[in-house]
Amino acid sequence: MKTRAAVLWDREKDWTVEEIELDPPKAGEVLVKMGGSGLCHSDEHIRSGDLPWPLPMIGGHEGAGTIEEVGPGVDWLEPGDRVIFGFIPACGRCSACSRGMQNLCELGMYLGTGTQVSDHTARHHARGQDLGLMCLLGTFAEHTVVSEANCIKIDEDIALDTACLLGCGVITGWGSAVNTGEASAGDTVVVVGAGGIGINAVQGAALAGAEYLVAVDPVEFKRTKAIEFGATHAVATSEEATELVKDLTRGLMADVIVNTMGVGTGDQIGLSLAMAGKRGRVVVTNLHPTTETQVNLSALDLVLYEKQLRGSVFGSANPRVDIPRFLDLYRNGKLKLDELVTKRYTLDEVNIGYDDMLEGRTMRGVISF
Repeated sequence: MKTRAAVLWDREKDWTVEEIELDPPKAGEVLVKMGGSGLCHSDEHIRSGDLPWPLPMIGGHEGAGTIEEVGPGVDWLEPGDRVIFGFIPACGRCSACSRGMQNLCELGMYLGTGTQVSDHTARHHARGQDLGLMCLLGTFAEHTVVSEANCIKIDEDIALDTACLLGCGVITGWGSAVNTGEASAGDTVVVVGAGGIGINAVQGAALAGAEYLVAVDPVEFKRTKAIEFGATHAVATSEEATELVKDLTRGLMADVIVNTMGVGTGDQIGLSLAMAGKRGRVVVTNLHPTTETQVNLSALDLVLYEKQLRGSVFGSANPRVDIPRFLDLYRNGKLKLDELVTKRYTLDEVNIGYDDMLEGRTMRGVISF
């Protein structure tokens, strides 16, 4: 069949919205008509080259849609089912999945290939070439073919261009604070970067019961939003945050610091670690350029105060359990989803959406189909 998609052909160039050829799903795959896709900073990492995954590639990895066709062997999904994609597939059978670490499923090793996990070939084509898929999904498209391992079935009561946010940003941010960082009642929590991921780290820490919750972002709009989402304080820099936390805690410093900047730096890891108190936990969620290998921190503080540095992907979550749970939180008014969406765009406006994101004008932009 023919459909339309936003394709990246060259680094640091715009996404090109054009007609593509889409093959039917093979064994273990489904054809999905997209309903919504979030504009996540991770796709910008592909365009900038911070993630040097092979091109050409259809962007998008935070999506939800309706199944139109299922491939052989798919017996738990059928046409008409509504699904959210988990941007990391979860097979349910590997060692990681079996130990409750679906976010680290062995199928995740194929994220950067862009091809189908079933046979490592392409279903998407244009200009006589195979097209890769961002995180094996390619949600910047009117239709896409994905593995059933990426699908979480949902009910019909939530708009797809809202539900899509649970495919990456919400779970990643929330889980970074609550799952990886283990934020709990009475804690002092700092979130560095209050964009689409960080704002959900704020949500998570607030519901977990943080006593002091400091959001750090140079953009005033995002600082204001962070207060609306539960932060008790918002400042522009880590230096300001350090002095504020010192004052708030009488020198005990923070229990949890979550790094959710658009692009991470080794220097920021050191600044965040300096904000941590005894057994304080620094969670690194934001992506770093593949070329960055140096981190500046006090190794003595790391040892003498038993500070901890932790990485987090997909919020250390189990998406098949957590996404339905988060939908219930939303239904019960405890999770803000609608408020996350600053602006909705058409597929043809994808580049406008990314310009808005890079200029700090949006919390989360969403493509509505």
